[in-house]
Amino acid sequence: MRLTFLGTAGSWPTKERSASAIALDTEKELLLFDCGEGTQRQFFQSSASFMRVRRVFITHFHGDHFLGLPGLIQSMCLNNRTDPLDIYGPPDAEEMVGRALQMGYFTLRFPVAVHPLTPGSTVELDGYTIRTAHAEHPVPTIAYRLEEGPKRGRFNGDLARSLGIKGEDFARLEAGDSVHVGNRVVHPADVMGPPRPGRSIVYSGDTGPSDDIRQLAHRATLLIHEATVGREIESEANAWGHSSARQAAELANAAQVSTLFLTHFSSRYKELEPLETEARVIFPGSHAARDLLDHLIHQP
Repeated sequence: MRLTFLGTAGSWPTKERSASAIALDTEKELLLFDCGEGTQRQFFQSSASFMRVRRVFITHFHGDHFLGLPGLIQSMCLNNRTDPLDIYGPPDAEEMVGRALQMGYFTLRFPVAVHPLTPGSTVELDGYTIRTAHAEHPVPTIAYRLEEGPKRGRFNGDLARSLGIKGEDFARLEAGDSVHVGNRVVHPADVMGPPRPGRSIVYSGDTGPSDDIRQLAHRATLLIHEATVGREIESEANAWGHSSARQAAELANAAQVSTLFLTHFSSRYKELEPLETEARVIFPGSHAARDLLDHLIHQP
């Protein structure tokens, strides 16, 4: 599972950063979380392909989170896409996406389905579940949690050897086949550890400090949380529905997540080290995301 930060700017793009967009490659499909202006160009500079995007999850309809969507869809059409595209978003998603699809003159050449969600929604998809929570922002906004289904336990090689397993039988057991050792049948379950939880990724979108998002992020593998400003102006940011790096780290700490990535940085910050340091004082597993950064999310 690979995460690619396509855009990490807050409110508008800068010379260093593009508007909000995050690609998640699950191997089966490519998911896109938010689609700010310039997202399709960022794809061309990244390790991901916009033509592989199967689903788009929009947190809210401020321009820096969705204005890249019309251009992305039109480029998909120009590149002869025929596969369907599913777009998920807050309750006003049908109206907003409908307007976006009417911009300019072009022919939509593939099915686009829009799925409005509310805080507390659950969507079961192929191999993973999406859950949502309310985010503290002036317009309808939802945060997302993607959670994989449980994974099988790890293969216990020492136990297999103690049962007399040798050679190619190791590979057969790991592939899910039973093998014979003398008069005994050894099943894969006999040499596998207990099932492991799948990976979980939470994306806050734009939000002030939110207990709903803290609950959504509980023990997540990875939390992506906005950190528009530093603590020196966090009260002003909170009034506009945004968080500081310190507040993002406090939420990550309270939610007991494994890793925190900060994003959605105000244009006032040319360098991100001060925000990263501010967060690491509270939550050492904090990282400031950079445009085009790839991050592999390993199995627990």
